[in-house]
Amino acid sequence: MSTEERRKNIQAVLRRSDGPVSASVLAGQFGVSRQIVVGDIALLRAEGCQIHSTPHGYILGEYASGVRRVVACRHDAAEMQQELYAIVDQGCTVQDVIVEHPVYGQLTGQLLLSCRYDVDSFIQKCRTSAAKPLSALTEGLHLHTLLASDEGAIERAVSSLQELGVLVES
Repeated sequence: MSTEERRKNIQAVLRRSDGPVSASVLAGQFGVSRQIVVGDIALLRAEGCQIHSTPHGYILGEYASGVRRVVACRHDAAEMQQELYAIVDQGCTVQDVIVEHPVYGQLTGQLLLSCRYDVDSFIQKCRTSAAKPLSALTEGLHLHTLLASDEGAIERAVSSLQELGVLVES
């Protein structure tokens, strides 16, 4: 299979998938290294393909439709799990985390956390990785884009964040 064919096939796999597909799964499927897949994804993005990275793998296309709101939060790493639970327990998805870096400007990490299982997997990855959360760069100050099917879920999540004391009010 040529490199071009592999990239088309990667797009096809992502298009058919109901959820994120990891680089390791794609590598196994196409008989190449994980790093080759990461390079293929980068080149597909450069060609304009909308491939997003999440903690669970790659997804293709736009995010789910519905209501979106960006909220500002501040807390330490120990409160991260409770903050994320407060959001997903109200029926929202945490699309991303955004911080403002003094040199690079806005940095965004895709999360797509929709339930406690997603949050627990993300927290476990944080604990077993040498990497620090993006919010560590900004003394805990960060933004999240929340997605929900209705405004009520967003309002409930905002109230939960207020109760935790992590919501930064404007």
